[in-house]
Amino acid sequence: MGDRAIDDTSLSAYQYDLPPERIAQNPVEPRDQARLLVVDSPDSHQHRHVYDLPDLLRPGDLLVLNNTRVIPARLYGYKPGGAAVEILLLEEQAPQRWLALVKPGRRLKPGAVIHFGPNPDQPELMAEVVATDADTHGRLLAFTIPRGEPLLTVVERLGQMPLPPYITESTAAPERYQTIYAEAAGAIAAPTAGLHFTPELFDRLDQRGIGRTILTLHVGIGTFRPVETEDITEHAMHSEWMDVPPETVEKINATKAAGGRVIAVGTTVIRALEGAAAATGTLQPFRGKTNLFIYPGYQWKVIDGLMTNFHLPGASLLMLVSALIGRQRLLDLYAAAIAAEYRFYSFGDAMVILPEGRGLA
Repeated sequence: MGDRAIDDTSLSAYQYDLPPERIAQNPVEPRDQARLLVVDSPDSHQHRHVYDLPDLLRPGDLLVLNNTRVIPARLYGYKPGGAAVEILLLEEQAPQRWLALVKPGRRLKPGAVIHFGPNPDQPELMAEVVATDADTHGRLLAFTIPRGEPLLTVVERLGQMPLPPYITESTAAPERYQTIYAEAAGAIAAPTAGLHFTPELFDRLDQRGIGRTILTLHVGIGTFRPVETEDITEHAMHSEWMDVPPETVEKINATKAAGGRVIAVGTTVIRALEGAAAATGTLQPFRGKTNLFIYPGYQWKVIDGLMTNFHLPGASLLMLVSALIGRQRLLDLYAAAIAAEYRFYSFGDAMVILPEGRGLA
């Protein structure tokens, strides 16, 4: 699935220039009107739309989707006495204990207390800093809820959707940063390839005989943490929690046995499936964490193809996709997408990579 070049392990080999106006600030409507760059052979591509997907896949193919739901993980609070505090929840460590990024971090040492809610005299939520985390430069927070509500219920009421920093002018409703099948709350970012699906598109895929199944990977800092080492093999991925259920494994195995293709909807699905396979040697049901880092030279175990959005220069996700079709091939496709005025990143357009040499349905 792509040749390994000499410099595939160099961070500088994964850079490209993107005009700022190509960064999508809002999604298209309807969702499936997004453009779709179709990579269907080693040396060609097509410009289509997401609504064309049923015609690009074959009866018997299987789409695997991530049903994680983004929580409004950005919370604004204050220290007793009035100093403003901003936190971004990253990952649940234990009941009512979360790892979080905090601002201003230098003032929030262990023992510090944060209050949340519009009434300073009656906070709806309180957090105590119990430890620092050297890996993320964040804090471990222990939450107290005076009213006894579930923590995520309070977070849903007080928090804001944590849009990526490159989205600065969005007017989209919060639900537009969720897939229509989002169910398992826990992510701090959306599995963006899934944002393009609509009920109507699912109906057409069903009619075409294209199956689908779900897993859960709570998208966290591991997906977006920048690669900072020039030798990318020295990069350490932060772990993310995932659940690959038995029924999903059964559908994947049945699809492969019948000659169908397993198409991952998003890089998070790849991390989950390949992470589960790496944990046991073959794909088995798995519930736990993965810190799998995929880059060129990786030996694929589960997936056959991928639908994905366009990723930032130097990102680990760019390296993951390069492992599927080759780094230079991917950069050439990105250049073609920029020239064709595709919209990039979370609210942008998509590409689908189908197994090389097997063509379209």
